[in-house]
Amino acid sequence: MSRKDNCIDNAATEQVFGHLKDEFHAGREFASYEQFKNELDAYIIHWNTKRRQIRLEGHTPEEFRNMSPTA
Repeated sequence: MSRKDNCIDNAATEQVFGHLKDEFHAGREFASYEQFKNELDAYIIHWNTKRRQIRLEGHTPEEFRNMSPTA
């Protein structure tokens, strides 16, 4: 958390939690904590490697990292 009255520092975190609620949690029920934890871990891996992003020109983070830099 940032200092009081300084929301700019929290913007990235709030964005991630917003996507997490919309894409992963909304409208779902989990039978147990273990099921929730396992599916959340899988979603985080998906978020960090497989999720296509507009700001990466439609590439996944994994594809973007593996692209050779252009000179």
